[in-house]
Amino acid sequence: MRARGTGILGTGSYLPKHEVASVELAERMGIDPSWIERKTQIASRRYAAPDEATSDLAVKAAERALAQSGLSADQLAYVIVSTSTGDSPQPPTSYLVQDALGATQAACFDVNVVCSGFVYALALAHSLLAVGGEDHYALVIGADVYSRSLDFDDRRTAVLLGDGAGAAVVGPAPEGTGFLAFDLSSFGSAHGLIHVAAGGSRLPASAETVAAGGHFFRMDGRGVRDFVFEHVPPAMRGLAERAGVGLDDVDHFVPHQPNGVLLSELVQRCGLAGAHTCRTLERYGNVGSASVPVTLDDANREGRLRPGDLVLLAGFGGGMSLGASLLRWGPAQQ
Repeated sequence: MRARGTGILGTGSYLPKHEVASVELAERMGIDPSWIERKTQIASRRYAAPDEATSDLAVKAAERALAQSGLSADQLAYVIVSTSTGDSPQPPTSYLVQDALGATQAACFDVNVVCSGFVYALALAHSLLAVGGEDHYALVIGADVYSRSLDFDDRRTAVLLGDGAGAAVVGPAPEGTGFLAFDLSSFGSAHGLIHVAAGGSRLPASAETVAAGGHFFRMDGRGVRDFVFEHVPPAMRGLAERAGVGLDDVDHFVPHQPNGVLLSELVQRCGLAGAHTCRTLERYGNVGSASVPVTLDDANREGRLRPGDLVLLAGFGGGMSLGASLLRWGPAQQ
């Protein structure tokens, strides 16, 4: 997919107030606190309050993105929510977000591509707006609440994940800015590397599935690492080639935030050492679909993204999947 004409007009994010430091988590799990930071570089993460669900986080991030873009909710043509931890199986979480925002003119839907989902949703918004008219806008949100599906006896997963939401308003971009290219790739043969086994039509919720821990998030960490190093670097090179740029031209790399040690090695393998790698995992951990938009908003609000900067977004994870995009950053939003 390659087209021009749309870009990001505003960003926003929301992280729950409850901060859980690695020291606190280590005490709860009965492990050495230094092990968590040495293996992951994560110092803390946020957990949603008991009365907060995914849609609540999504709405707060969306409000901040809309405010920065200068648009109101009733100007939106689409609301797309990327999540694998929706409020409930039905209705779609995006409909709850639409109702809370008052985005009455928007068509809404969810996507579930786990940690790549936000970039997939950006690609969908870009395509829809290309045929929708000059005054059409889309709100794209990545939001997940993983704290509700963690097994705190499993150190491989419980130390990594947190809760959060990030959002972007997508619309017509000034000439010379906006999306340059997308790369969306799916690898269904590796679906077993990251999964939640129960709660769907194959293993409906029951006392037996709950007792067996079937509703917990599970991951083969070594397998995921091998997948990332095999597939992400060539995808980044191919994306840059299609966009007519070099990876050494990238000013900002905004990747999914799975693990700090893995991320540092990935930057080297991708040939992106010359770019500024935006990181939030030390503060927030891995927030799934929200990782890329939360990190993008963090860089945007700190003023690191300048008009004309080349920005590379990359999500990768469960599915397995990979979603990446190159864009020229537009005029600064307030």
